Amino acid sequence: QVQLVESGGGTVPAGNSLRLSCEGNRYNRRSWRMAWFRQAPGKEREFVATIMWTTDSIRYVDSVKGRFTISRENDRNTLNLQMNFLKPEDTAIYYCASSRGCSASECYSRDGYHYWGQGTQVTVSP
Repeated sequence: QVQLVESGGGTVPAGNSLRLSCEGNRYNRRSWRMAWFRQAPGKEREFVATIMWTTDSIRYVDSVKGRFTISRENDRNTLNLQMNFLKPEDTAIYYCASSRGCSASECYSRDGYHYWGQGTQVTVSP
């Protein structure tokens, strides 16, 4: 069974940085696409960023471009999200997800992902 475990959330003032990590167990294949999503209170879970293990194909939602950086450490089966210049509107539960395969549009929505972590809370104060 694939397991994904996020860490690194917390509470920071606006303008500060946080680094999230997601460690996959041995069933999480390094060839799979992985992504970060987030869900703010009362809102739908939204796509944040995605990366392929083997091709480094990276995409971001427009609202985080230039501030967030997604990366992976293949030897440790770990996905990271470096978040700089955080804003109050970044406040959400952040989830990592893994996909056995997705079509072009599915790769940017929760429908394209088969395995999810438990989430880690990020709170950005004004």
